[in-house]
Amino acid sequence: MHKVLLFSRRSLGKRPLQEWLGATAGNVVLVTPRPAVEGSEDVVEQHFLGHEPVDSYDSWAADRAAEAAARSFGVGLVASTSEDDVIRAARLRERLGLPGQHTASALAYRDKAVMKRHARDAGLAVPAFAPVDDPMDLLDFIDAHGYPVVVKPRFGAGAEGVAMLHSEEDLDAFLDPGARRAGPETPFLPGRWMAEAFVRAPFFHVDGIMRDGAVVHCWPSRYSGGIAEHLKDATGFSSTLLAPDDERTPLLTEFAAAVIAALPGSEQTTAFHLEAWIGDDGRPVLCEIACRAGGVLIADAYERAFGVHLAKEGLRAQCGLPLTLTEQPAAPAPAVAWAIFPPGKGVFAPPAGPCPVPGAELTLHLAPGTRSEGLQYAGEAAAAVMVTADTADEAGRRLNDATQWWTLNARWT
Repeated sequence: MHKVLLFSRRSLGKRPLQEWLGATAGNVVLVTPRPAVEGSEDVVEQHFLGHEPVDSYDSWAADRAAEAAARSFGVGLVASTSEDDVIRAARLRERLGLPGQHTASALAYRDKAVMKRHARDAGLAVPAFAPVDDPMDLLDFIDAHGYPVVVKPRFGAGAEGVAMLHSEEDLDAFLDPGARRAGPETPFLPGRWMAEAFVRAPFFHVDGIMRDGAVVHCWPSRYSGGIAEHLKDATGFSSTLLAPDDERTPLLTEFAAAVIAALPGSEQTTAFHLEAWIGDDGRPVLCEIACRAGGVLIADAYERAFGVHLAKEGLRAQCGLPLTLTEQPAAPAPAVAWAIFPPGKGVFAPPAGPCPVPGAELTLHLAPGTRSEGLQYAGEAAAAVMVTADTADEAGRRLNDATQWWTLNARWT
């Protein structure tokens, strides 16, 4: 078994890597922000081969420390748990001559302009798009395509920093750093931004495991709406796994396989998360794809339906462990849907008693009496609900009932 250097941003209290990896953790050298192991120092010492805590995790100094640790321990694999670490892990593999995903592949799964260029060149549908390196690029794009226009960070995630421009007033506000929601932490820099034509169509995601530029297994789901719209309007956000006999199921599954084949591949096995629209012509249009598990409750829903948690499975595969599921499932068992309910403004009073909807499991993320200033980021939730049923239609109905119950009974005063 190879020794593994693992980049991990999140707290061990929230992502128990020692449980996910089991005995393999004894071959793993962690590179983490120093706060990620606070309160878990005994876990690190007991379960892991080594640990390199860094004070400034996103700095170049952290990359240098990771390389030094990798050479010191003689690691044979490099793994990561977060999208932000995909490229740095790839660069380190190249420096050390190790197998796995290298930079060309990592960049295609992180840089949305590069990603869409590969997909477009393969004949797949993408929105009109262009890199934005200065304001003239954005004005050129608006002149060519009109409003509305979406401007987004090329390396972003979770709709952070995304702006939807519907008018000249929106454009003026976006170009003024003091007025932008993204704030000074995402400055206008060449190579960092892109413009894209707005797509108004049903929105879907496909999640699964890929290896050697091909899908091992996956399943599509339908979102209730766009992530940027959810963040802007502070609305609830939900998803339902599609039924096996839904005509969109094979359509989206085949589209995911085509996108993965179009991007530079890697022999490394990882999870993936693809988002796409289906327009009036019935053709999928790529929004984006990432080489990691989807956020919010996507991995949990996949585990409920197929017995495999994609974030855990993807990490274990990067660390050299065999896959739990090696073939395409025929259908979810059971059908699954989920929703997250955003925090409101005021003091939180959750509904009294459990959710009465059959098959619904509610989890509170805010304690009663918590004061909130409203939704701050895409995955933030006051509560979440997971719904199971025998069919996708029934799961959707139960999810609607659970959402209505929450809306009528949760209070912000």
